[in-house]
Amino acid sequence: MTMNNKLKIFSGRSNPALALGIAKSLDQDLGSISIRTFSDGELWVKYEENVRGCDVFIIQSTNGPSENIIELALMVDAAVRASADTVTVLIPYFGYGRQDRKDQPRVPISSRVMIDILTAMGADRIITLDLHSTQIQGFAKIPFDNLYSRSVLFEAIQDENFSSDNTVVLAPDVGSVKMSQGYAKNLGMHFALIDKRRFAPNQAEVNHLIGDLDGMDVLIIDDMIDTAGTTVNAAQAAMDEGARSVTVVATHGVLSGPAIERLNESTIKKIIVTDTIAIPEDKQIDKMKIVTVANIFGEAVNRVHNGESVSALFEF
Repeated sequence: MTMNNKLKIFSGRSNPALALGIAKSLDQDLGSISIRTFSDGELWVKYEENVRGCDVFIIQSTNGPSENIIELALMVDAAVRASADTVTVLIPYFGYGRQDRKDQPRVPISSRVMIDILTAMGADRIITLDLHSTQIQGFAKIPFDNLYSRSVLFEAIQDENFSSDNTVVLAPDVGSVKMSQGYAKNLGMHFALIDKRRFAPNQAEVNHLIGDLDGMDVLIIDDMIDTAGTTVNAAQAAMDEGARSVTVVATHGVLSGPAIERLNESTIKKIIVTDTIAIPEDKQIDKMKIVTVANIFGEAVNRVHNGESVSALFEF
């Protein structure tokens, strides 16, 4: 990417508020684009301004419905066909991130399919945040940057004024141990772990809890809250072990199915999530705090556009 190219930022329809925040952090306006859904459900995309020779950045989270992915693919193809010099895809929430391996016979590796679609359309680079499985980067033949939400989540946690001596970071399952340990170490807090058994998709139960939670404030940190079953079960297990309070921190608020009802009825004191997925007002409950990741993506866009190192953003 050359520094002479003009920077243009466009947003799909999945999360326009975050896209606006990213553009604002760069003192830019969002580019003009028309996206329509015909009555038969087909999508139509048109850039309403010239992108020839520009560095084009397209912002679209690929949470459900699946048409967000088709919309993104069409936006990439339209930019490539309009002679954009480079097309970088910003995916704040990478959908299908949990389907990253062939864990049973006759199933697809869906994460790979998503990347293949974008690569085939002509994307030059993919930038995402807190991938569920970092090995997904290995599926891509184009540069694939996985940014971290740690800087904004650290700040949000520090705003809660926890005493490090009396706070435990609780990993809700084995998969989140590394991330939880990183937070515990950097915040100077204790660490505990839940051994979870999954008996069906979106259904799991607590088997063992390792660590002392008696009289402690508990922080549960995960990359996402989907149906909130894991989160609520972990919070209940913590309270059963004598925890004083439970605060949940997650990057992606997927919040599908019974999630909001479960969180509302749970003993969780506070839920902190980022705005990688647009959370509708009817899901924004009183104990929820939403922090923005616009500046993280803004900094990444700036560095990529100016040919600077993106790896500096990965430092813990």
